[in-house]
Amino acid sequence: MRTRQTIQSASTKIVLRRRTRRRFNPRIFIDRTLETAAIVSLLTTGLSGVGAMACWGMEIVEMNANPNIIISGWQYQKNICLGGMLVSFSAFLGSALVGAGFSIHQDKF
Repeated sequence: MRTRQTIQSASTKIVLRRRTRRRFNPRIFIDRTLETAAIVSLLTTGLSGVGAMACWGMEIVEMNANPNIIISGWQYQKNICLGGMLVSFSAFLGSALVGAGFSIHQDKF
């Protein structure tokens, strides 16, 4: 929000600008925070899924290479990636639900 004031003299024109200070709007801050959390959690879910698939593939390769190994380290890594997927996807669902609740509250349905 900017306002302009113009002062004219005989031969010159001076434009004075006065800037108004922006006010902190907590609703916009909350909306942007929830949007960022949703995007980051979706990206984390995707990357954890790719990691889990890679660990699953390496586990299969390791089992085919040496059948004497019963439990390999790739199974633990796969479980960690699957747990990360579960947590980040639940964070996405939570942030989407809270964001939808705020938008419904703003529209006053």
